Amino acid sequence: MRPATAALPMTLGQREILEVLGRSRTGPHRQVLRAKALLAAGDGVANTAIAARLGVSPASVSAWREQFAREGVGNLGQVRAGRGRKAVIPVEKIDEIVQLTLHGRPDGCTHWSTRTMAERVGVSKDTVARVWRARGLKPHLVKTFKISNDPRFEEKLVDVVGLYLNPPEKAVVLCMDEKSSIQALDRTQPSLPMKPGRAGTMTHDYKRNGTTTLFAALDVLTGTVIGDCLPRHRHEEFLKFLRKIDREVPKNLAVHMILDNYATHKHADVDAWLAKHPRFHLHFTPTSSSWLNLVERWFRDITDKAIRRGVFGNVGELITAIEDYLRANNANPKPFIWTATAEQILAKVQRGRVALTQSPVKTATHH
Repeated sequence: MRPATAALPMTLGQREILEVLGRSRTGPHRQVLRAKALLAAGDGVANTAIAARLGVSPASVSAWREQFAREGVGNLGQVRAGRGRKAVIPVEKIDEIVQLTLHGRPDGCTHWSTRTMAERVGVSKDTVARVWRARGLKPHLVKTFKISNDPRFEEKLVDVVGLYLNPPEKAVVLCMDEKSSIQALDRTQPSLPMKPGRAGTMTHDYKRNGTTTLFAALDVLTGTVIGDCLPRHRHEEFLKFLRKIDREVPKNLAVHMILDNYATHKHADVDAWLAKHPRFHLHFTPTSSSWLNLVERWFRDITDKAIRRGVFGNVGELITAIEDYLRANNANPKPFIWTATAEQILAKVQRGRVALTQSPVKTATHH
């Protein structure tokens, strides 16, 4: 067997420079590749593995290692005369692709494709794809987000995360919410079963047979869920669910409930009930911060596993499926483990707010 490849020696300062070059979206493509290869070599990755990862030859990786060992990072961007494949696209053209990708858009469209960019700058679509891939640009993807504007954001965040990371003694912590308007959908034709070479099928159209609302309270420590299906989600139903929780949680435990700012949760009748049941303590998440409530993660599971692909002739069948999932979940519960501290989240939110203030109001348009 060949001996394992030794990690490429480098100083902390050299690694920092390589990390900056490797993340560059405007630097020469070969320089970015070489920086990534050297970083991997510094972690002890074999030349062949680095070559396969970056789409270059093992000989190139070996030569880069040798040059770095002799010269450090000073000549990282230089290619020796007569060495390597001759450039087929000027650096200026690569810069144009990157700038248009980041700050422009094609006429009449919201984002670039490899073909529209290739037509615009006069190169092949494969060249555009290579430039995007090397710099981590993905204009075909978009992710949704929302940064809370709650004036008490930090206070509420610290309160909720504190319950996750340091729950109080002699108490149960419940993440509670309503999954409203769950539809009992029936398909217009029978589904075809899965068989080798073919996925299971269901018709794209459906018949609506009514709705229900699932009230759920996830025990953070155990992963068990107290649930109830009710026809609506007014304060009357919320009070009914609170009474169910009161019956099922042992009387010697305080009840700390994490929930959102829905008006139903703050109704005067709810406040009056809570005043008579002092063991209940409500903790509200910041506005636009549903990600802070772990029961939302559980809602995703029940939707994927029991509802989305279900066929229900009436609301009763839908409720039966939900109750079956609740029983199966509580027979073998698996809690979700919260790991992020309030400080880490606040730092990330602050970076997002800075980015929003620096972002232009409108995306630049295009000739």
